[in-house]
Amino acid sequence: MKLEMKNLTKKYGGAVAIRDLTLTFEPGIYGILGANGAGKSTLMNLITDNVKRDGGSILYNGADILELGDKFRAVLGYMPQRQGVYEQMTAESFLSYMGRLKGLRGRELRQQVGEVLELTNLLDVRHRKVGGFSGGMRQRVLLAQALMGDPQILLLDEPTAGLDPRERVRIRAFIKELSEDMIVLLTTHIVTDIESIADKVLLLKKGELLRVDTPHGLIASLPVGWKPALGVPSLEDVYMYYLGD
Repeated sequence: MKLEMKNLTKKYGGAVAIRDLTLTFEPGIYGILGANGAGKSTLMNLITDNVKRDGGSILYNGADILELGDKFRAVLGYMPQRQGVYEQMTAESFLSYMGRLKGLRGRELRQQVGEVLELTNLLDVRHRKVGGFSGGMRQRVLLAQALMGDPQILLLDEPTAGLDPRERVRIRAFIKELSEDMIVLLTTHIVTDIESIADKVLLLKKGELLRVDTPHGLIASLPVGWKPALGVPSLEDVYMYYLGD
């Protein structure tokens, strides 16, 4: 399983959002770090084909995703940064609705709804309306819908935004469990989320890829004499050194 970007470029008017990006993803968790406007959400939208690229290609197992069309969308799970939920729907009915949009029907649909409810620890509240859920429970519902259809590529845009520390830890642990058999791309402003679970970290600045490495490798790349913010070098120091203004 392989997802490749080759010389990928996206412009908005005269501004370059993604510049000549070349990357290869295989199963594991890839954390994407960058300030606002770095190109993180644009990259997600290019992979989902929600926006059109201006240059380059995106390949899944050697074939362009635009040529694959529905075959590629069938292996893709996406949790956008801001996604509305139908607050009068129960968790179960919302997931059934999202599953039908992905082409699931009948027994297969019912089975997958049950599986993702169990995976996200929502079985006990499956008949409750989503409008009454806490922030953490809503995030788990949105993660559950991204898992419908057994995706091989999972795109998570700020999955722990607005959660308390306990819920963030739970979501992180769950994402880590999923990553053995998936390509997981995770964007977040919360550096500690990426440091704790990412196999590799991408540093984006103004649409350009600065570095790709393990969290440990990036920390080791800090120059001799760099003064850590908290005494021991961390990925937050990497962020400040490479991406801080």
